[in-house]
Amino acid sequence: MAYRVRLAAFGLVFHDEKLACVRVTRDEPYYDLPGGAVDAGETEAQALVREFLEETGMTVEPVERLIEAGQYFRKSDGEPVNNVGGVWIARMVGIDPARKVEADHELVWLHPCTALAELRHDAHAWAVSAWLRR
Repeated sequence: MAYRVRLAAFGLVFHDEKLACVRVTRDEPYYDLPGGAVDAGETEAQALVREFLEETGMTVEPVERLIEAGQYFRKSDGEPVNNVGGVWIARMVGIDPARKVEADHELVWLHPCTALAELRHDAHAWAVSAWLRR
């Protein structure tokens, strides 16, 4: 099976000892790190800022690119993709729920150990683990 490479950026934002995650409600709900595809003409950092705003209503400032990872999976429409890109540490600047545009995404704050167990993608759990080991 051919997996289309999809450039992506995801982020780690910690607040009050919890990690910002999104609970995605589709056929079966799951947890992801906020983030997603890098659009044409965007840098990873720009995509990270845009995706956080779209998925959570949170404005973030990218701080440091922690790791690069790839994750093979099937999108909700069944398309096989390999998300390849950075997972960033970011700082929360503010939250305005009215700016969130993805209705099936909900901002949730998880303890990092809970996130390790609940995140859908192994690459996301690996990023959390890499952050915890610093």
